[in-house]
Amino acid sequence: MTTVLDAIVAGVREDLAVRAEQVSLADLERRVADAAAPIDAEALLRADGLSLIAEVKRASPSKGALAEIPDPASLAVAYADAGATAISVLTEGRRFNGSLDDLDAVREAVTIPVLRKDFMVTDYQLWEARAHGADIILLIVASLTDDELVRMHTLAHDLGMTALVEVHDEGETQRAVDAGARVIGVNARNLKTLEVHADTFSRLVPLIPPGIVTVAESGISGADDARMYAAQGADAVLVGEALVRGADTSAMVRSIVAAGARTEPEHA
Repeated sequence: MTTVLDAIVAGVREDLAVRAEQVSLADLERRVADAAAPIDAEALLRADGLSLIAEVKRASPSKGALAEIPDPASLAVAYADAGATAISVLTEGRRFNGSLDDLDAVREAVTIPVLRKDFMVTDYQLWEARAHGADIILLIVASLTDDELVRMHTLAHDLGMTALVEVHDEGETQRAVDAGARVIGVNARNLKTLEVHADTFSRLVPLIPPGIVTVAESGISGADDARMYAAQGADAVLVGEALVRGADTSAMVRSIVAAGARTEPEHA
């Protein structure tokens, strides 16, 4: 049976083929050679307190249109000024209405790390991400074989980027650890069914060895959720929908960061 993730990845591959015809890998490699060095996002995510990766997100497969966001750069600046540690930018176009243009605009506007959030299935996309200024890339375990995961994780670090390795069940968590992941994102949303299970982080975090940065993803509506995840041991939360739909984005960013700062992990 074809899952939602399968359908998204199929579209990603089609769009990728078009871009690869327009811009060669050699062109990307030249751009990377001339680019400024990436920011060490992993080090920042390891800082005390709860880090926030704030997302520029116009739409999602589960909720449809979320916000128009005509000026992603301004939104990113608001996030950064309010205390976000990093900015996540959706670059997938079919389901999320994102683009590499959004990534370029955000990279130009902020001095904190930027995550290219997309469905990475080839090495070309990693070179593409770095050429457009990304400091962090997303590797979704569910969409990669073990060999692909290890190879792309290694390439990301060779390019100086931080790899956020995303899991949503026990098997994927073990695969991420075995691949050498240093930053693991636990997604409460099952990308194959789009269902959200709020207990996913608490269930999987015991399987992640100490020293690996943990990021809670999906279904985070505000400070109370951030406080809960911080208490469960999260080093960071990734929040998109609640921020782009909120009436006062800056206030919500500040409240999430403050909630994490006041919380001692349950396992401490």
